[in-house]
Amino acid sequence: MGIRSAAFAVAVVLATVVSPRLARADDTIKHPGDHPRYRVEVEPHVLFFAWDSGWNNYYDTSSGFGLGGRVSIPVVDNGFVPSINNNVAVSFGLDFIHYEGCWYQGNCSSNYFDFPIVLQWNFFVAQRWSVFGEPGFVLYHATYDSCPAGWPYGCPARPTETGIEPAFFLGGRFHMSDSVALTARIGFPSFSFGVSFYP
Repeated sequence: MGIRSAAFAVAVVLATVVSPRLARADDTIKHPGDHPRYRVEVEPHVLFFAWDSGWNNYYDTSSGFGLGGRVSIPVVDNGFVPSINNNVAVSFGLDFIHYEGCWYQGNCSSNYFDFPIVLQWNFFVAQRWSVFGEPGFVLYHATYDSCPAGWPYGCPARPTETGIEPAFFLGGRFHMSDSVALTARIGFPSFSFGVSFYP
């Protein structure tokens, strides 16, 4: 993981763990339903990816960046634990990530279109802070500028690959108002930072 990604991970930890603790006198988490009501969350974001390898068996890359968005629709307003302040949403999106530098050679790149579909479990821990976990999966379609070592499909001029991978994210939000929040997310297959709107 590079310096940029490590710094981003620290920022997420601070946002999701340290800052809510600073509001320890706030017992919002103990009041079920004490959170903004919304029908949809719309979240444009920027993306980072910097695992050394592991995303793809044939064409791992060292760093990536891109743009994307999420739409999350609440399906359970009082969550799975009725005694605390939580809700559950279904979240899906579209992300574009460009990767530079293969782990086994430096002169290659690839582009991924990711389609995450996850279950988003939100915990409203303070008046301005919420945290969430997102298990699910991501569908992806990738294009590569060359055939990587071990490529099993022959070597067309511009090789492509489509598949599905498990996904898991942890994140947090700083709610500037009932209609706008800053949202940070860390996990697999990417990190993101964006703005959530609750129209």
